Amino acid sequence: METIFLLWLVINVIGSLMMIIDKYNAIHKKKRISEKTLLLSCLAMGAIGGATGMLVFHHKTRKRKFQILVPIML
Repeated sequence: METIFLLWLVINVIGSLMMIIDKYNAIHKKKRISEKTLLLSCLAMGAIGGATGMLVFHHKTRKRKFQILVPIML
């Protein structure tokens, strides 16, 4: 049970970090993480981390695709 929780926690941290990195890259005009990759990371059990990254860092919050799909994945 602890292993499953730890795995879930790591996946959500990675999902949140991906949002943070993509936001940083967007601000600094660097290579971005694709929307498909961000959504797939949320789908792979990282929806809480992805949603947290979206809300805390205001990233992808205006994209209709993210407004609809991330809450569904939660």
